[in-house]
Amino acid sequence: MKASHMALKTKLHPRNQHMAGYDFARLVAQTPDLEAFTIRNPRGQTTIDFQDVNAVRMLNRALLKTHYDIDFWDLPSGYLCPPIPGRVDYIHYLADLLAESHSHGIPRGRQIKVLDIGTGASLVYPLIGQREYGWHFTGVDIDAGAIKSAQQICDSNAMDITLKMQTAPENIFRGVIEPRDAFHVTMCNPPFHASMEQARKGTQRKWSNLGKGPSKQLNFGGQNAELWYPGGEVKFIARMIGQSAQFANQCLWFTSLVSKKDNLEPLHRLLGKSRVADVKVVDMAQGQKTSRFIAWTYMTKNQRSAFASKAMT
Repeated sequence: MKASHMALKTKLHPRNQHMAGYDFARLVAQTPDLEAFTIRNPRGQTTIDFQDVNAVRMLNRALLKTHYDIDFWDLPSGYLCPPIPGRVDYIHYLADLLAESHSHGIPRGRQIKVLDIGTGASLVYPLIGQREYGWHFTGVDIDAGAIKSAQQICDSNAMDITLKMQTAPENIFRGVIEPRDAFHVTMCNPPFHASMEQARKGTQRKWSNLGKGPSKQLNFGGQNAELWYPGGEVKFIARMIGQSAQFANQCLWFTSLVSKKDNLEPLHRLLGKSRVADVKVVDMAQGQKTSRFIAWTYMTKNQRSAFASKAMT
């Protein structure tokens, strides 16, 4: 195939391996099956049809193989197929957040414990985080199919990732964080729609903005629990905030992605009523879109440094 490079038009994190865009010649060389899904855009650049879930799945497989040495990666039909570059950004910005309490720079190694809430069938955050920084991840999900898929990916790549099934969907941290557990950071990509109908409408708006025709498929697939939650992401994160207080001394930082900037105000109000010591909002620019995550901690700066020095050395 003729060498071609498609820029992502992004301002990704400086350590993000995808800053320069998709090098399809390199990707196809590593994953030949990707070539069948490549097309040419109007400018003659190689790309894929991002409305085709199978094409996105194959692109992800190639990206994970080429950049993160993931030999096996697949998803059951209907599960959320995440865009890799943006997911990678979350990991790198979390590393920066942890570095603030670590005198030796970016913390690396298995002594760094990360809790991934709603890890999904893709297991994408633990895969990237372990390959980039060597962190140990615990992935949690309420969906048995997602856990089964994640375990298969984990086993096939001989990765040491702990997976837990959350048997009480109303709980987020309860039943997951044990009395002797300690985590440096929790992360979550919460369901951001309030209903399935809202999720479908969101997909139609996205395809319309991209100049695509109507689609009956949800964007990148996704199960109900991955896409919507009664009350949307504000209600989900509010529950997370409420439960986090119980584990205030067992976690350095609690974090969650927030899809809509307008949702930050009610979340700030909720955190203001809680006994948190610090709150941060970290913006992550990806093309014309700006995503973000909110982070909160119950520990003072000195307490955070003490917690970090105990486990990060």
